[in-house]
Amino acid sequence: MNHSRLKHVAAASLMLCGLSFVATGSAWAAAASPALPAGVVKGPSVEGITEYRLPNGLKVLLFPDASKPTVTVNVTYLVGSRHENYGETGMAHLLEHMMFKGAPKNRSIPQEFASRGMEFNGTTSYDRTNYYEVFQASQDNLKWALDMEADRMVHSFIARKDLDSEMTVVRNEYESGENEPFSVLLKRMQSVAYDWHSYGRSTIGNRSDIENVKIENLQAFYRTYYQPDNAVLLVAGKFDPAQTLAWISKSFGAIPKPKRSLPPFWTVEPTQDGERSFVVRRKGDMQIVALGYKIPGALQEDSDALSFMSEILGDTPTGRLHKALVESGKAAQVFSFGQTGYAPGLQIIGAVVKAGQPLEPVRDALIGAVESFAQTPPTAEEMERVRRSYANSIEKSLNDPQKVGVTLSEEIALGDWRLLFQGRDKLPSITPEQVSAAAARYLKRDNRVVGSFVPEDHPLRADIPPAPPVAEVMKDFKGKDSVLTSEVFVPSQANINARTEIKTIGGLKVALLPKKNRGEAVSVDLQLHWGDEKNLFNTSIVSMAAHEMLMRGTSKYNREQLADAFSKLKISGSLYRFDTTGPNLDAALRLVSHVLKDASFPASEFEQLRQQWLVGVEASRNEPQSLAGQELEQHFDHYPKGDVRASMTVDEQLAAIKALKLEDVVAFHRQYYGADHGELAVVGDFDKAAISKTIDESFSGWNSKVAYAPIASSNVDKAPLHKTINAPDKENGFYTARVNVDLNINDAEYPLLDLANFIFGDGGLKSRLMDRIRQKDGLSYGGGAGLQAGEIDRAGSFSIDAIAAPQNLKKLEAAIRQELDRALKDGFTAAELAGAKSGLMQQRVQNRAKDNVLAAGWTRNLYLGRTYSWSKEYEDKLQAATLAQVNAAFRKAIDPAKLSIVVAGDQAKAK
Repeated sequence: MNHSRLKHVAAASLMLCGLSFVATGSAWAAAASPALPAGVVKGPSVEGITEYRLPNGLKVLLFPDASKPTVTVNVTYLVGSRHENYGETGMAHLLEHMMFKGAPKNRSIPQEFASRGMEFNGTTSYDRTNYYEVFQASQDNLKWALDMEADRMVHSFIARKDLDSEMTVVRNEYESGENEPFSVLLKRMQSVAYDWHSYGRSTIGNRSDIENVKIENLQAFYRTYYQPDNAVLLVAGKFDPAQTLAWISKSFGAIPKPKRSLPPFWTVEPTQDGERSFVVRRKGDMQIVALGYKIPGALQEDSDALSFMSEILGDTPTGRLHKALVESGKAAQVFSFGQTGYAPGLQIIGAVVKAGQPLEPVRDALIGAVESFAQTPPTAEEMERVRRSYANSIEKSLNDPQKVGVTLSEEIALGDWRLLFQGRDKLPSITPEQVSAAAARYLKRDNRVVGSFVPEDHPLRADIPPAPPVAEVMKDFKGKDSVLTSEVFVPSQANINARTEIKTIGGLKVALLPKKNRGEAVSVDLQLHWGDEKNLFNTSIVSMAAHEMLMRGTSKYNREQLADAFSKLKISGSLYRFDTTGPNLDAALRLVSHVLKDASFPASEFEQLRQQWLVGVEASRNEPQSLAGQELEQHFDHYPKGDVRASMTVDEQLAAIKALKLEDVVAFHRQYYGADHGELAVVGDFDKAAISKTIDESFSGWNSKVAYAPIASSNVDKAPLHKTINAPDKENGFYTARVNVDLNINDAEYPLLDLANFIFGDGGLKSRLMDRIRQKDGLSYGGGAGLQAGEIDRAGSFSIDAIAAPQNLKKLEAAIRQELDRALKDGFTAAELAGAKSGLMQQRVQNRAKDNVLAAGWTRNLYLGRTYSWSKEYEDKLQAATLAQVNAAFRKAIDPAKLSIVVAGDQAKAK
């Protein structure tokens, strides 16, 4: 949860909403205001999103956008963990899982998702639960999704037998969180900060509640809150609005309006009357100190000002805390974020400290910096930087209707989806004085969670004012009409080839694919190659350090200035793979070229990087997943120490980082970096001729000083490994297995094995593997299988991974082996093969509709000397594959007797 509307729309880690769409050449442009079915009432419309209401109370949001061949269906229910009662914590999240178990007309929802190639998920927070599907646009897919969501809205089974298995899956998800120091710390922060309000409970719930919840309670919770008058349905993407509204009216409109009244929620958290503290003592490899302050809910006026405060304090590298704690060497990392929603929540601010270093000085410095914020109001530069960061994030997100459902779920939970746009429009009006005043009201001692109780006659309490009604907040808001346009781009391989110009510029193979995009968006993918097997020997850590140091300063910019320069050009991503806009593309490419060529490698930043690396590597030392993964890597590693392909242990990494010298990093950059071997792809809204000139001027003539040759990998025979590793005091364990496969992407067997892998473990919840370990046995929250094939070599592999509680790891291993043996002995079925073909093909079409994926595909194709015709030929092979061929290929490639297995978990808990 994020504490304000600005945080909702600007945080890069969140899925954000799409802006309105003006169809270009689309037959649907005239259907923006579809004829209304009987009883349906049209509501407000903002920037291409229009609200409708059905007689039974269901709100419907339609957002037509034909620019991409996908559709998103999202249903938000206004119920979350804050609505749970005593003994029922985690029930909202558990019910989210149960909603995938089927309904009378849809008994195998995950199987349908897989066969239709749909991306899907459900998420639960304090105030709402949402479910979404993203899929290839078609009337069949959309009608099925709408009918399914209507079916499970009020007819889901919510059966005892499903609860028995899913409870253990959710418990395993809980156990996974218990492995993470920050996750545990955050849970304790919530519980210590709140006396009564439900925000004091983690959404995942209490373990005993998860284990003991009654099916009758779950069913009653479902019947109360999963009703049309407590839900908002959103459809976004390429669809016919009139037809879709008619389908919705028929499927959802058939659900009667409920007669019950929703339970009122009257608990208000009292004003905190003194600082509080807590300590979590668990095994770990890093220290964290965190401060928590009560802050108003997202509708209260101070909320947006506090968002500015959070960014100004916690940003890296421009934030005040980074400068005070990280640059001084006191801490390895800092953070600041708001966690709240409809009701007052918490502002959490903290620092990560290397194990063994004194924590008290960091805590004192952190408190001093935070609680003195109001005395040093934000500068104009700080305010502008935050406005620009939020505006850039919002602008980029508003051009992707595929993510609109999840984003609007947060605003819907606050009472009105239009809050997203109102928050954006308020950005210019927020002043430094407002930010400073808000900080003064809440960042104070007696509102802090970290200290001890001290008797005092005159406590400095912080009274949190109530939020105004949403109608008052929205009374002066006026929505804008959309002005953005895009073309309807057909993502077929033939069209991609036809629309792309291939050329060589200097040492770069270049693919240019101009297309009209919303917001003039452009995606860039750059791959540079240097060195060979011999001259790269003993350079692994040095080369990584050179890469990590690039964005920490150049001959023209320090780290902060460089971050600002990227922000001003609307660049998001990395140096080698980024998004921007057409008007900024020329400057963006020149800036990236400058960073790559003229990095300055500041000594202070180098030392910061070393310390952050040491903390990060140390933190992985006792994690089950890291332990098991590294053991398996070491087992299959056959390269000499120092080879760039060789695996490094934690101790080897630490030793290499400690021995790292800045002059070696600088020398590596000067000697190896260059653009005489590489690929560059640009996809989006740009001018080919102008950008070709930019590429030539930016990269031609910049050559590496060392010889280059591609480095192929190889497999060698290894005796099967079976090892169990103890991971003390960890609530979750990890299973990993691998067998090497002699395989290249151009082999006739590759598409056959791709299909087999999808059926066995890579096809989501409906794979053979997840059907067994999650759906049937309830042992694991997550697992899957992976297939790797060589591109310039034959070093392929087949792998399996899964998490489970330590006491379930032996059952997990046995279940995986049984499923693998069953697949090899009995083979897959015709229905499974048909579903795999459908799922893979629809996924591939959806991926080609994404500009960044297209660009990455072109750089890979150019490196391998091919076009997207290879993709079409590969898909033809997928479609032509027979069941006998798939089963034969799987049996030939996968030998269970050669499978190497590593299991990591707490052996004491396992007993």
